Amino acid sequence: MSRAEDIAADLLARMLDAGAARVTPDILQPAETLLDLYGEDIRARAYVTHDPALGEMMLRPDFTVPVVQAHMAGGAEPARYAYAGPVFRKQSASRAREYLQVGYEVFARDMAAQADAEVFALFARLLQAYGLRPVTGDMGLITAAVAGLSTTDRRRAALLRHVWRPKRFRALLERMRGQGPLATERAALIERLRAAPAEALMADAGPHLGLRSEEEIAERIVALLEDADTAPIPEGQAQALEVLLQLAAPARDALAQMRAMGWEAITPALDRLEARLGALDDKGINTETLPFEASFGRTNMEYYDGFVFGFIARDDMPPVASGGRYDALTAVLGQGRAIPAVGGVIRPDLLAQLEGAQ
Repeated sequence: MSRAEDIAADLLARMLDAGAARVTPDILQPAETLLDLYGEDIRARAYVTHDPALGEMMLRPDFTVPVVQAHMAGGAEPARYAYAGPVFRKQSASRAREYLQVGYEVFARDMAAQADAEVFALFARLLQAYGLRPVTGDMGLITAAVAGLSTTDRRRAALLRHVWRPKRFRALLERMRGQGPLATERAALIERLRAAPAEALMADAGPHLGLRSEEEIAERIVALLEDADTAPIPEGQAQALEVLLQLAAPARDALAQMRAMGWEAITPALDRLEARLGALDDKGINTETLPFEASFGRTNMEYYDGFVFGFIARDDMPPVASGGRYDALTAVLGQGRAIPAVGGVIRPDLLAQLEGAQ
């Protein structure tokens, strides 16, 4: 750990030199307030305990959410913060349960592209000596594509809810286009639901068990029947979404390919991507070769809603660094008062491990 601590101290000092103010959120955080803000992955791995005076508390699983919470309580704009310290997550036996994070966060209005580029370029400089593979993506493109599908609000909401779980998302998309095992199972269920009124179906089911009331069950049956009468998602749109999700290319080439799709729903997100690439060019990042993967971040970055990035050492290791834009999170913690924000974290323990392998 001592080498990781030395690396963390050096990274933090360089972030402070870049203009950040140091912040140190408490290790013990209020669980009830914060757990709902984390994605499913972090929620499942948080260490939660009960304090007789404070109620449900948890060991800090990351820094971003408490830093955002503190800033939204009264931080000035624009603002830059840096931090370093341990985080705690339940892991398999082969992975660390306590490890260091060093991070940098930027809160600024009317300069999203420049702030995205600032954070990425800073991380690229800090990590230059380690020979890592950078990768970028944009969750805003995926959510814009889903929001633009010609289907019901309920179906779009279901897809957006599962966008972080690729297998579940794909199964839902197949069902909504009338394909796959789920479509067959749903057809059999709908046939049963149409056979009798909801009251009769519940009576035949036997004793009422579970937390849902009979009224909620009846409402769910109505929703299922309404969904069954919904036309399938147009095949052309479904195929275009699949093409988008599989896209991996140098950033400038990826932008050109997505422009060529002619998909109006993602045009504003593409405009933001183009502005970001221009800002990255201004920071000395070669966007002609910078890797872009449209699906990057879908499995472990649930509070990011725009630009996402990572720095990868090997496929058998977690990302050495990761980050992105999380504007929606600031709106939740600010009770509707949003402040555009972007940031990222670095794991000094993985850098120390890479040094030891050289």
